[in-house]
Amino acid sequence: QVQLVESGGGLVQAGGSLRLSCAASGSIIRVNAMNWYRQAPGKQRELVAGITSGGRTNYADSVKGRFTISRDNAKNTVYLQMNSLKPEDTAVYYCNAEVLAAGTFIFNDYWGQGTQVTVSS
Repeated sequence: QVQLVESGGGLVQAGGSLRLSCAASGSIIRVNAMNWYRQAPGKQRELVAGITSGGRTNYADSVKGRFTISRDNAKNTVYLQMNSLKPEDTAVYYCNAEVLAAGTFIFNDYWGQGTQVTVSS
């Protein structure tokens, strides 16, 4: 089994910063892409940022220049540094990873439980 555990969410004022972490654990052979998604009330889940195992990154236009995704492959952990936060960044943030687990032969998608980020104006 593979688990993704997020941490670092909370309440922050507009213009502030937060850092999210997500650690993958379990019977992991390899982790490919790791991503952060978010879902605001009444809206669809959207991709915020992604990073490949080689370090290539991509961002949603709405967060470019403010958010930075990074990872520590040795720890199977992905981070999301969020700066200059805006009220519209308020959402539940979910970690997602493509994982090859022991006893399997394909990469499967795994999700964390989500962490709430609230930005007050």
